[in-house]
Amino acid sequence: MTAEYRITESRLGGEPTLVVSAPDDSACAVLALRGATLLSWQVGSKATGRRAELTDGYRDEKELLSQDGVRAGLLAPFPNRVADARYHYDGHDHDLLPGADGDRLIYHGFARETPFELAHATTAPDSARLLLHTTSIRPGTYPGYPFALDLTVEYTLTADELSVGIRATNVGDTTAPYAAGWHPYFALSRPIDDLTLHIPAHTLIRTDASLIPLPGEDARLPLDDRPTMDFRTPRRLGDAVVDACYADLTPGPNGRIETVLTDPATGEELRVWQHNGYLHVFTGDTLARDRRASIALEPVETMTNAFNRAEHAAALALEPGRSRTFAFGVRYTAPAIR
Repeated sequence: MTAEYRITESRLGGEPTLVVSAPDDSACAVLALRGATLLSWQVGSKATGRRAELTDGYRDEKELLSQDGVRAGLLAPFPNRVADARYHYDGHDHDLLPGADGDRLIYHGFARETPFELAHATTAPDSARLLLHTTSIRPGTYPGYPFALDLTVEYTLTADELSVGIRATNVGDTTAPYAAGWHPYFALSRPIDDLTLHIPAHTLIRTDASLIPLPGEDARLPLDDRPTMDFRTPRRLGDAVVDACYADLTPGPNGRIETVLTDPATGEELRVWQHNGYLHVFTGDTLARDRRASIALEPVETMTNAFNRAEHAAALALEPGRSRTFAFGVRYTAPAIR
């Protein structure tokens, strides 16, 4: 009988986790049920004979609970920031931080802290698929978001790829503003300076000092006008400091939009893929630990502050009874055997 992928229960401190392993242990992923958060993704290399850790996730329960750096957080019902934590939707004003007078910074939604449950799992000799589900987003649960959503996160693990799909279903009776994203950090070498990055984007989203995009078309800057931020031709990261959103992404021949991170010293390569949306890049210069030890390559459905931008209204609208899925993933290519 052919061996299949295995799924076992474990814990990160007091937090429940799931460990997904290939039959020969050549690939492994660890997921926390809190936020359906990827904690670790390791893939074996025939050239090196070892399993490489490809992500820089939360290392312990304290980090997971603090959410510092939002390591591999699933971003819903909004990615990145909402200006002043306020927005106007369908004739109503909403305040995501009611009563807060000082620091009104809010970002990356609240699904990343929400408890999920394992709803279903299937295993085969070449893959494992897990469905994680939550019904926690309901009116009155999260200030400023009086909408009812069910969220299902599908993880699929194969020998060299991790695929993710976030599916939201509006189970309420009013249209909800909704967008999703992912905030993973990847590490092929430390620090990231010698890695090569390729982003198939033609436009940079310009922001103010608070990282909120400028109004209207002023937010869109052709990358021809900002060569220091242009990675259409793969180039070494060096000392580049990036915390920016890229738009007008070009799909490859397979229909996927692929952002490619390469370690020239080893030939290792990561291809972060998505089918639509934007890509946010963060070089980790302000992280609380391990500054520039990894790079966040974040597929997102919309730009920052989409809840306050008219051009995103149609993309955000999730009508009662309707569902929408945002799919993305990452594929690893090991160095060739010499």
